[in-house]
Amino acid sequence: MALFWLSDEEWATMEPHLPKNQSGARRVDDRRVISGIIHVLKVGCRWCDCPADYGPPTTVYNRFNRWSRRGFSLKLLDALVQTGTVTKSTAIDSTYVKAQRAAFGAKGGGKNRPSAGLAVAGRPRSMRSPT
Repeated sequence: MALFWLSDEEWATMEPHLPKNQSGARRVDDRRVISGIIHVLKVGCRWCDCPADYGPPTTVYNRFNRWSRRGFSLKLLDALVQTGTVTKSTAIDSTYVKAQRAAFGAKGGGKNRPSAGLAVAGRPRSMRSPT
């Protein structure tokens, strides 16, 4: 599977929008994590299946979740749209189900036929003669 990595131009466009002076444990490189977030969103895999090259999957997910709640994700998306990495609107999923012609009652589908259970329980079609 091909991994996604931000180019230098894309990173230079995004970097000013990132939060600064975050407290807590030593941070995983933002460029790696953002590349991992974009990879998961593009490929459509689960967060726990994010390749280890991007850092721990929980870190990638937590960073995406935290930034989404604070509104950083929209700023980063706009920066990526400016570089042409992603499009502003994209179809996420589609489903195609073919309906059979008979499903709506056309040509052979509209006849009412009793089920086998009802046919057995009903009146017999022929009767034995008493002789």
